Amino acid sequence: MRAVHQLVHARTRVRPRYALMPLEGFPASRLPTWPGATVNVLASPALGAGFVQYLIDLPAGQWGDFVPDPQIETFHYVLEGTGDFADGSGVERSLTPGSFGLTPPERAVSVRASERLRMIILRKRYEPSPLHPKAVGHYGHESDVRKEVWADNPHSLLQTLIPDDFAFDIAMNIFTFDPGFGLPIVETHVMEHGLYFLEGKGIYYLENEWMEVEKDDFIWMGPYCPQSFYATGPTPSRYLYYKNVNREIAV
Repeated sequence: MRAVHQLVHARTRVRPRYALMPLEGFPASRLPTWPGATVNVLASPALGAGFVQYLIDLPAGQWGDFVPDPQIETFHYVLEGTGDFADGSGVERSLTPGSFGLTPPERAVSVRASERLRMIILRKRYEPSPLHPKAVGHYGHESDVRKEVWADNPHSLLQTLIPDDFAFDIAMNIFTFDPGFGLPIVETHVMEHGLYFLEGKGIYYLENEWMEVEKDDFIWMGPYCPQSFYATGPTPSRYLYYKNVNREIAV
């Protein structure tokens, strides 16, 4: 935050098909079922997104819940801290940095913080498939997910947190790029992204502009937004990103 006598400027960009939002620009929100938490609403339908993404900061000893919903699935990823997760249907897991999970509709999401817990949470309407009418849950830790060489470049590594299977309509991946490397093309596709920058820095290409990005920045990319990335700085860059996959496009 700048001194009161300084002019205010920012890297923030909000456009019809994308948004780049540094964390410093987000005022805190509150959620009724997370009464002790500080919440940043990173993306929502009000922005143009087909999902809601939160950054939730839960103090030690506090709790938060999402009640079961027959249509909404919930993904969580732990940035910092420790705690416990339960879905009300028998799934119980300890939470540490790098823990993640996808909770299907009709199940609760209950979190208790042992120490201060910072989490990314993404919620979207589940799209059933004729061959897979029911969603399934998936839980793990990023350290157990293999880093695969991407695009034949050992300096670009991809971790696929949610299996690439038609049972899932959601992808959550982590990209890691060594400095001086990035995406080899400008991508343009129907899927949208919610991207949270975990480590490092770089420049992101969105529609027709290169913009500096760094740790804790959030990017929303709508359908058909041209996009690319190039890592800069002295350390590898890592980001967690969502995309909607494996379903026919509504007409």
